Amino acid sequence: MSFETFNFHPSIMAGVRALGYVTPTPIQLQCIPPVMKGRDLIGIAQTGTGKTAAFALPILQHLLQGQRGKVRALVISPTRELAEQTCEAFNELGQQTRLRSVAIYGGVSMSQQLRQLRNGAEIVVACPGRLLDHLWGGTIDPSHIEILVIDEADRMFDMGFQPAIRNILQCLLKPRQTLLFSATIPEDIRRLVKDIQHDPVTVQIGHSEPAVSVSHTLYPVEQNRKTALLVELLRNTETESVLVFTRTKFGAERLARHLVETGYNVTSLQGNMAQNKRQAALDGFRTGSYKIMVATDIAARGIDVLRISHVINYDMPDSVDAYTHRIGRTGRVDQTGDAFSFVTSKDGEIVRDLERVLNVKLERRTVKGVSNAAPVVKREFSRKPRSARWQPARSSQRRQVNHRIHSPQLASNPG
Repeated sequence: MSFETFNFHPSIMAGVRALGYVTPTPIQLQCIPPVMKGRDLIGIAQTGTGKTAAFALPILQHLLQGQRGKVRALVISPTRELAEQTCEAFNELGQQTRLRSVAIYGGVSMSQQLRQLRNGAEIVVACPGRLLDHLWGGTIDPSHIEILVIDEADRMFDMGFQPAIRNILQCLLKPRQTLLFSATIPEDIRRLVKDIQHDPVTVQIGHSEPAVSVSHTLYPVEQNRKTALLVELLRNTETESVLVFTRTKFGAERLARHLVETGYNVTSLQGNMAQNKRQAALDGFRTGSYKIMVATDIAARGIDVLRISHVINYDMPDSVDAYTHRIGRTGRVDQTGDAFSFVTSKDGEIVRDLERVLNVKLERRTVKGVSNAAPVVKREFSRKPRSARWQPARSSQRRQVNHRIHSPQLASNPG
């Protein structure tokens, strides 16, 4: 099946072709028809399945009819990065429709956002806090909104935005079509669905578990040897872009600084950064100027870089759901990826939970002289720095390491 099947307006098909879209992904195939019919919808799918186009395309099709210059579609996103990416998707797919979209988020001046709104945007993609500022301040008129999208609802609730979402909904008095997308549907989201949706269609792609297009490897290691292990793996593994997760903002900053001193071209992303620095880090990672990004969970939400080959859990997350969101950055759409997780004696519970969800015993690997080595004085950062650019080892020096899970259940379905 091709996108021609949906009978989109020629101006929308021009955007589809310009982006090189040929065959709809499963979530696009199942979501687009009911959304185009005006049905409420719950989409359950992991990041990287193509869900943004699954709602953006039918929204553009709907907005081609009716009044211009009024906010008629509202998308609520958990982070600034995701809001910008979603807005960009609307702009690219609708480049010949003359429909205008604007991204609304905090941490920056409202003046530019106000100018864009006054110019007559039809689509607003917004983070909850700044959206409430505009709604309560009267700078966004909710009376014309016909379609509401709540994107990545589970992460939104994890970040404490549930009260803000409820306040936003109280401002939307006009009946509307409501679409909700989430990787998981916990009880608090089920309650929200009952309150705001009418007879929704439910589309579930796969299960709420780590994607089978990603291979998972555990590296048992003592806490004070993690950085040495990371450097060793980077030296001896063929990679494209690499995303490294730490538990804390301070940890992300410190690890990024050490990797730069070791000679790698690295950037970091964490919540204390100013918006211009966050954007510069993201832009550099997307373009390949930085091959390694060290990030915290919340800061990394919304990173959309297709060539991420490896996600490395320098610190293990607290839950399987958080693990799923992290590794969703790799193995996107038709690609495969690798997830390396550094585990200490304190991570036994999360490892057991993960293996139970995957229904497989995860492979444990060690690196001689590093993994589970006895504690040593921290000399790993004392070596003379190389040039602060990405310098992968020559192929003849790389170790041949098999990072795949030896599991027919997972290996038989490449995702």
